[in-house]
Amino acid sequence: MIIVDFQNCFIFILVCFFSLLCYSLIFRKPKYPRLDFDLPPSPPSLPVIGHLHLLLSVLIHRSLQKLSTKYGSILYLRVFSFPVVLVSSASIAYEIFRAHDVNISSRGFPPTDDSFFAGSFSFISAPYGDYWKFMKKLLVKHLLGPHALDRSRGVRAEELDRFYKNLFDKAMNKESVDICAEALKLSNNSTCKMIMGRSCSEENGEAESVRALATEIDALTKKILLANMLRSGFRKLVLTLLRREMMDVSCRFDELLERILVEHEEKLDMHQQGTDLLDVLLAAYRDENAEHKISRNHIKSFFADLLFASTDTLVQTTQWAMAELINNPNVLERLRGEIDSVVGKIRLVQETDLPNLPYLQAVVKEVLRLHPPGPVFGRFSQEGCRVGGFYVPEKTTFMVNAYAVMRDPDSWEDPDEFKPERFLASPRSDQEKERREQAIKYISFGSGRRSCPGENLAYFFIGTAIGVMVQGFEWKIKEEKVNMDEAVVGLSLTMAHPLKITPVSRTLRSLT
Repeated sequence: MIIVDFQNCFIFILVCFFSLLCYSLIFRKPKYPRLDFDLPPSPPSLPVIGHLHLLLSVLIHRSLQKLSTKYGSILYLRVFSFPVVLVSSASIAYEIFRAHDVNISSRGFPPTDDSFFAGSFSFISAPYGDYWKFMKKLLVKHLLGPHALDRSRGVRAEELDRFYKNLFDKAMNKESVDICAEALKLSNNSTCKMIMGRSCSEENGEAESVRALATEIDALTKKILLANMLRSGFRKLVLTLLRREMMDVSCRFDELLERILVEHEEKLDMHQQGTDLLDVLLAAYRDENAEHKISRNHIKSFFADLLFASTDTLVQTTQWAMAELINNPNVLERLRGEIDSVVGKIRLVQETDLPNLPYLQAVVKEVLRLHPPGPVFGRFSQEGCRVGGFYVPEKTTFMVNAYAVMRDPDSWEDPDEFKPERFLASPRSDQEKERREQAIKYISFGSGRRSCPGENLAYFFIGTAIGVMVQGFEWKIKEEKVNMDEAVVGLSLTMAHPLKITPVSRTLRSLT
């Protein structure tokens, strides 16, 4: 796969069209005269491009965190003539989601025509309206709600057992494990089974195609979102340059998903009652009286969105969790002791054990706090509003730096330290107060109406994956400690050096 360096792409465009940009911006009156509004403070910017260079940083979350430390927790940025408000503290984030949630419930991403991701069919980038509400209702009822998760628990248990046995075989053969690769298989297989009733086949290359496409979507989405910050003429130019790559990924997804849709339609035509999400979506597609009319492309795009979202969270968090545990052996031993005490050493940890494993839950939350899969996320204001004592104009993008919010020293004690104990329950009298305070400052899954609806599923996935790896194996690394350097690939916060470690089974026979 050819990965185009996003920074070099923009530098090339800026050099080629600098003179045209200057002309168009110099002779165009600003939409919001600064004299009329009490805007948030704005750091020094460059001519023409404004603060674009700050968004092209390799580690954008860190550069924006440094910026907010110097200039304030709410800042007004400009990308060409595109207004952006940067939020970097828990108190400001709480204010925008508490007081302005409806106003900022749209993503604000202009659709990219017929692409299956970040496009006009996408659920993730859809405006807050009837289509989005209809799809979310189906999603919660048939995939992510409590009853749906109970129904699909057996599917996840089966894939978790497969995940463990694969690690056990590698331990017996003294092979190293690429944690990302193994977590990706677990995530994709579980997600595909929950959505369409079967995993993708390894034999015919279908599974590898899905994994490759999910990775490509992640990398390409950042380019599309940043391109959408350009003014209309230049946005079209950049998207035209990206179109070939976009359509290549979309066409490959279309070919794969069309086969799957036809397979499900044949089952429905044989009057077999469908039970998975894809069956429900196809039934809605065929229903002329459906609450909201959807097309085949809506279904395919929805599948792509779900695959992208689940892969992003499970894979990166599992890798970061194992790295933190290896670098903090006291935490690892305490966690292993809890699992051995509650689950034992004969059977494998399961989802139903998680409520009885509070330290494991605390470890997962602490990993997500320090290493949120999406370190920066956006919202879009439909109307002007006041935030933090400042005026934010209509049609402004709110860029929330979740990484900075969850390392805010005003909200977290020792914010850069790995301390799962901070999430353990306090005495009963303090529990409700503490729960409310954490909801304000803990935004690993976003907040408000557009927060991630798969939060509970993510905790199941990550908790059991980490539980299995800690319960079943000791882990060896070549160096004294794991290198924790960060990288941002696409929209995801990942490790600069993929974690490869060697499992040593704690038992001679596999757990059941």
